[in-house]
Amino acid sequence: MNRRELLASFLGVPFALSACSSGEPLPPLPEGEIVGASDGIGHLLRDGLKVEPPAEAWESAGVVIVGGGIAGLAAAWRLLREGFDDFVVLELERAPGGTSQSGGRAGAVVPYPWGAHYLPAPQKENRALVSLLDEMGVLEGADADGEPVVAEQFLCRDPEERVFYRGRWYEGLYLHAGESPEDVAQLESFNAEVDRWAAWRDARGRRAFSIPVRTCSDDAEVTALDRLTMAEWMRERGFTSTRLRWLVDYACRDDYGLTAAQTSAWAGLFYFASRMKAPGADAQSLITWPEGNGRLVAHLYEKAGARVRLGLAVADIHTPDRNAGGRTEGGGTQAGGGTAVEVVAVGHDGQSAIGFRAGQVIFAAPQFLTKYLLRPYREGACPAHVAEFEYGAWMVANLTLHDRPRSGFGNFPLAWDNVLYESESLGYVNATHQRGLDRGPTVFTYYYPLTDERPREARTRLLSIDWKGWAEVTLADLARAHRDIRALVERLDVMRWGHAMIRPRPGFVHGAARAAAQKPFRSVHFAHTDLSGVALFEEAFDHGLRAAEEVLAARGMNFKSMR
Repeated sequence: MNRRELLASFLGVPFALSACSSGEPLPPLPEGEIVGASDGIGHLLRDGLKVEPPAEAWESAGVVIVGGGIAGLAAAWRLLREGFDDFVVLELERAPGGTSQSGGRAGAVVPYPWGAHYLPAPQKENRALVSLLDEMGVLEGADADGEPVVAEQFLCRDPEERVFYRGRWYEGLYLHAGESPEDVAQLESFNAEVDRWAAWRDARGRRAFSIPVRTCSDDAEVTALDRLTMAEWMRERGFTSTRLRWLVDYACRDDYGLTAAQTSAWAGLFYFASRMKAPGADAQSLITWPEGNGRLVAHLYEKAGARVRLGLAVADIHTPDRNAGGRTEGGGTQAGGGTAVEVVAVGHDGQSAIGFRAGQVIFAAPQFLTKYLLRPYREGACPAHVAEFEYGAWMVANLTLHDRPRSGFGNFPLAWDNVLYESESLGYVNATHQRGLDRGPTVFTYYYPLTDERPREARTRLLSIDWKGWAEVTLADLARAHRDIRALVERLDVMRWGHAMIRPRPGFVHGAARAAAQKPFRSVHFAHTDLSGVALFEEAFDHGLRAAEEVLAARGMNFKSMR
C-alpha cells in the first residue's frame, strides 16, 4: 500500500485524504525496528514442528510451568511460598511477562511498557494480591476499614488523563466541552445504572461485578447481560448521546480490543462497576510505574530466579492415558513424585530440543495453543471448548522523544494517559509522568487495537504491515495533536501482538467453555487470564495461584489457600 492507502486502512479515509493533501515532503522516519513477539517459531509449532531430544538432553522436574507470563510467574510465586522449588518455567520469548513485559534501551530516560501499564488498587478481599504488593513495598498498611493503603509514590499522579478533540486537549476522558443538556442527562442516567450494579448483591451476598471474576455472581439477572452486546444494552436504555457512546466504546477498545457493538454487555459493565467499592464512589486508584506492569513482572521473575528458562518454546506435551506407576486417567493427576508427563521444548532455531519429565504441568499459556502443544488434543481429541476462545490483535509502539511536543494556548497539559477522540487508536501513555519529569526527553507508548470482526483477519492485517508502515500510522495519528511529532522522535520501535488478549464477546464469559477449560486434563493444570474472559493482571495472577494450589494438593502437600 502507498501512504494514503495505509492511513485510510488504519485511520480512516477522511483522515488519509487530509493527511496526504499537502504534497509537502515529510521528514525521514526515525530509527527503529519490530521487536519481541516471536511469531516465527510460533508458526512453526502451529504447522506441526516435530522434534525429539537426544537421550542426554532430558531433565527431571517435579512441575513444568509452560509460559512465563503473569499466570506462569504467579504459579511459580505460589509454589515458592509453600517451600516447593522443584519446578521449571519455560518461556518462548527472551523476556518474561507476556503482554505485561517492559523495555528500555541504553540511554533511555526511563523504561517503558510494551503492554499492560497499570494495576487498580486491590480491595482487601483480594488477599493474595494484597500480599504480593505488600511484599513489593507498595503498601503502607491498612486503613480503619482494613482496606490496603498504597504508598503515594506508586499512585498515578495528576493529571491522570486528557482527551484531544478538534484541536484542543481537555481534562478527563469524557468530553464535557460543548455538551448539551441531553448529553448531561444521559451521562447522569448511565452513572446511575453503574451505581445500581455496584450496589447489587445476590442471595449469597455476591456482587454482580468484582475482581477476580470468579467472585462475581452467577445469578440469572447478571448472566443475562452476557447474551447481548454493550451497544444493544445502551440502545435498549435510550443511551444515544454521541459523547457517552464514545466513552463506552473507548472503554471496550481499551480493555478488550473490541468495539461496544462486539463486546458482551456483561464485560462492558464490568469495566465500570468492578473497580468501585460502593455506589457513587470513584473507581479504585491506579498503581503504576514508568515501565507499567513490567515492575510486577520483574519482582515475580526475581523470585523465580534461574528456574525460568527463556527462549524455549514448548513443542509437545505428552500425557499418557494409562493408570500405571501412579498415573491416573480422566482428569486425574500424578500424586507425589514420579513421571506423569513429558514436555519437549525447542530453541528459536526450531532444532535444539530439550526434554523434561515431570509429575505435573501448569499450562500457563493461552487456550488456543493447547491444540498444537498437547499431544492428545493435537491427535484428534481436542475438546470443543478450545474453539470458543478468540483473541484480539494489537500494535504497540514506543517513541523516544528528545523533547516534548508544543501545546497550544489554553490546552490542558500533558497527562499520563493521552487519548485522541477522533482516532481508531487508544492514544498514548507518557512514561516519564510518574517520575515527575515534566520537561525534556520522554517516551510515548502508543496503543492500536485491531477490532476487525474476524480475529484471523486482524492478525493478518497486523503482520502484513512492516515497521515502516506501522511507524507511518503511528506518527500520522499523533500528528493530529502534535504537528511537530516527527521532528521530536529519535527512535520508534514496534511490537505486534497477534494474540494479545481474550475477546469477551456475547455468550463467552458466562458460557460453558470457560468452566470446561479450567478443569485439569490428566496431569495438566490450566492457568491464564483468558480463563476469566477478560485480560487483566488480577485474573492471570488468580489463575496462576489456582493452578499452583491444584498441583500442591495433587502432590499431597498441606497448605492454606491464598484465594
